[in-house]
Amino acid sequence: MPGEAVTLQLGHYSGCVGAHWWGLQGRDGDTAAAAALCRRDGPVADYRDCAPGDTGNRRGDAAGDGKGNPGAARTGAAPVGSQDAPSVRLWSDYLNVQLHPKSVYVIRQYLHDGDCDCLEAFGQGESLLQDPACVEELEDRLHFYVEECDYLQGFQVLCDLHNGFSGVGAKVTELLHDEYSRKGILTWGLTPVLSAVADPQNSFYRLMNTALGIAHLSRHSSLFCPLSLSGSLGIKPEAPVTFPYIKYEASLNYHSSAILAAALDTLTAPYRLWSSQGSMMHFADSLTFSGRKVVAAWAALPFPALPGSSLPEILSAHQQDLPWKLLSSWREQKVSCCFAQSVVLRGICQEKPTSSCPGQPRSPLHRCESPEEVLQQFLHTQFPGAFSTAHVLQQPCDTRPPFPQFFSPLLTRRGFLLDKAQGYSSAGVESIPVLAALQSCPGLHSLLWGLCRELRAPSARRWGSSGTAGLEHDDFQEALEELKTLAQCYEMGFGADGSEDEADSD
Repeated sequence: MPGEAVTLQLGHYSGCVGAHWWGLQGRDGDTAAAAALCRRDGPVADYRDCAPGDTGNRRGDAAGDGKGNPGAARTGAAPVGSQDAPSVRLWSDYLNVQLHPKSVYVIRQYLHDGDCDCLEAFGQGESLLQDPACVEELEDRLHFYVEECDYLQGFQVLCDLHNGFSGVGAKVTELLHDEYSRKGILTWGLTPVLSAVADPQNSFYRLMNTALGIAHLSRHSSLFCPLSLSGSLGIKPEAPVTFPYIKYEASLNYHSSAILAAALDTLTAPYRLWSSQGSMMHFADSLTFSGRKVVAAWAALPFPALPGSSLPEILSAHQQDLPWKLLSSWREQKVSCCFAQSVVLRGICQEKPTSSCPGQPRSPLHRCESPEEVLQQFLHTQFPGAFSTAHVLQQPCDTRPPFPQFFSPLLTRRGFLLDKAQGYSSAGVESIPVLAALQSCPGLHSLLWGLCRELRAPSARRWGSSGTAGLEHDDFQEALEELKTLAQCYEMGFGADGSEDEADSD
């Protein structure tokens, strides 16, 4: 048994992802084949109009566009056969587990939505955790959960990256790092799908929050991973990520957060399994050597596979092009190399490799003795020279409600592919196989350096004085230098952007 992990959710969108993630883990013990997972809840920080149980004016919209605009609204859960979101205004509306009273910490100084009183800047978030009363309350709640653990292996931090909660997360992870330096701190920076039309000043705020958040959160975490379905975290949003067998509404946080939660549940399985031989710290260390504290996430949801096929047959069909999609928001390029990776495949029937078709030559994958060896051999072929760890889990990802019912009719109830559309509703998809990976790869240079370059551009500087509200100019410049240094860790020697020297000379 690896030990328990205390989870912190900081921000409204983190609450959306966390609610789905809790729901997925709450079902882990429903079936005899389920692997046991270790997790404890912890503090959940949100605005006063979004927190469950708060008696204020609830204007937060867990199924909206991130600005409080309502999504598909009907009373109660969506009926079977519907692809609409249930009538949810808050992430707590689809939270199907009970939180301890000490879990919810309401930030009463700010509103989730509105023309004023929004927690919109990194510096504002940092200043919240400079209040001694706030720090004392947070420490009290942390100590409560830590003392409940038989063996604490670390902390899972879900933090909004696009708003002032990135500043809150910076101070929270600093506190965790100072008090629990021997424990793992795995931080996930979350951003909803961004609107294509945005005010330039608000776009700069978001860019600043993202860049500063990555710099500070990675500094105090064992591992940091940005997660979003937006095509870009820069000033100009790119088209959102698409999936061939999911028809989701990108503007609904209820939809996008469910996809990220399914990926997160898969990515974190290696250190949450009762059978795991490694801790969160070991997991992070295997991916973040040479100063590369930031990793990228990839996922195939669902992983395309025909029913009844063996694992070697399924993977052999993807030798030329891996079906996963990038969940870490940079201009995606075909990944042909990485420094290190952790890959999890779940929900594939572990049939014997000897089930290949008669008359066909046996591939190296068919000669492997176990499913883990099959996946490891496949990764070695796809990413020669990379440090790869492979995990194969029999348990699929449960997609029963309140998980959104947005699947293609080309899927069976267990999420496998059909030759033609099924006769019953796609809402009948109850589980799906998933392939997910965390990678330390050269592409992260593009993400990290791109954020630095945009913040140093003349078009962004005119917003600098207001955008750094609550943040000293020297601290801002120091964070940018730290981000630049972090980006250089991912250079391959021949992939450096020639414009860096030009930007540095400004």
